[in-house]
Amino acid sequence: MKEVSTIVILFGGSGDLAHRKLYPALYSLYQQGLIKNHFAVIGTARRPWSHEYFQNQVVKAVKEANGNVEEKEVKEFASHFYYQSHDVIDVEHYIALKELASELDKKYQAQGNRIFYMAMAPHFFETIASHIKDQQLLGSGFNRLVIEKPFGHDLATAEKLNQAISASFPEDTVYRIDHYLGKEMVQNIMPFRFSNSLIEKIWNKNSINNIQVTLAESLGVGTRGGYYDGAGALRDMVQNHIFQIITLLAMGRPSDLTSEAIHQKKQELLASLVIPTPAEIKKSFVRGQYLAGSNHPDYRHEDQVDENSMTETFVAGKVQFAAGPVAQIPIYFRTGKDMKEKLSRIDIVLNKEQPLYGEAKEDVISIIIDPVAAISMMINGKKITGSALRLENINYEFSSKEMDEVPDGYVRLLRDVFLADRTNFTHWQELKQYWRFVDAVEETWQTENESGVEMDFYHPGEMGPKKADDIFESSDQHWIFN
Repeated sequence: MKEVSTIVILFGGSGDLAHRKLYPALYSLYQQGLIKNHFAVIGTARRPWSHEYFQNQVVKAVKEANGNVEEKEVKEFASHFYYQSHDVIDVEHYIALKELASELDKKYQAQGNRIFYMAMAPHFFETIASHIKDQQLLGSGFNRLVIEKPFGHDLATAEKLNQAISASFPEDTVYRIDHYLGKEMVQNIMPFRFSNSLIEKIWNKNSINNIQVTLAESLGVGTRGGYYDGAGALRDMVQNHIFQIITLLAMGRPSDLTSEAIHQKKQELLASLVIPTPAEIKKSFVRGQYLAGSNHPDYRHEDQVDENSMTETFVAGKVQFAAGPVAQIPIYFRTGKDMKEKLSRIDIVLNKEQPLYGEAKEDVISIIIDPVAAISMMINGKKITGSALRLENINYEFSSKEMDEVPDGYVRLLRDVFLADRTNFTHWQELKQYWRFVDAVEETWQTENESGVEMDFYHPGEMGPKKADDIFESSDQHWIFN
């Protein structure tokens, strides 16, 4: 594998994300040879660490993630890491950062290439992007920006942030990362749809009755109450993860597998996204909060949560498109905290055939993302009871025996950044449409709040409020997983 020469500047180098995900992912790329001799990583944060202490933290992170590693190799890897104590609002610190980057560029012959990674509090993103430009941190080679979610709090703040970023980085150098796009079965959606004639032929309204996306978490907000109370399930999960999955499920067939062709089809689809009216939101959307459980209080009494909070820990709703292969087909989604179990799955529900052998249930194709990776098909088959012929559901499941060897999503996505492949990252035009949809729902909910409309509630271990069972367009539709 050809080595990529670059200096990585990581804002938030002492944070949890860097420790748990980024350093182990970079080590995996090091083992693959994508980065080897001509790279360095500068970690920045407010803590007054030394280079040596930082390198020890990197070694510790790699060992925690990988178990047994070759001591000599991991220490050699960590020797490429340097630390710069940094206050993101202090211009002088950017000058020191620029000097260190220039010094390391010469030392490692990194050819003036820079990757900037924002892995810290979102309210600093705009400040960092602005100072990267005005303090001339950009290198003489390629410059790429990786930015974690959330990208804004609504469309207005997202546009403001995007404007600040665009002053330093053209759109084709911005990598808005969503770790769900690194998951094995999410990356398998397009091959599944476009490489199997059987599947591609039925991917239309003549065959599909509805599509369901469920991203459920089994725990409450825990120590993240302060962040979560300012976000909620709609912003935290729907605006990014769920919409990314829905876009892959609903987009048209790209002309080829280039990033440009794939994003073109995504943008064509999202131009036809139906923005729901307040009446449609009232009918087809449900929000809720979890009640107290055996080991935690109700949401409103969690740490750092407003006791009068109207922030939703669960949301269910409907998405539709006016164009594309699944135009007019309802795509239902639900996501929440403290639900029955932790799982991520997609259920494609097919139209029922006219009964010949008796009452038949709908056929369902399911793509299981987590906790296992699998594709299953629920179809009708015969069951003989006495002398009468009866039907029963038969489940065929196909799962990979090699899933334990599948790389972490951050390994895949960081590899794409180094190779300048933007396929699995969000384009601004796509993100803008996601925010338009989310803003419409949030504005309606705010109006309801001001009118005294109360939140729906659910007990821990349930699949959300009971009202989530009533969002379907017809009486014969229902949640496949319960």
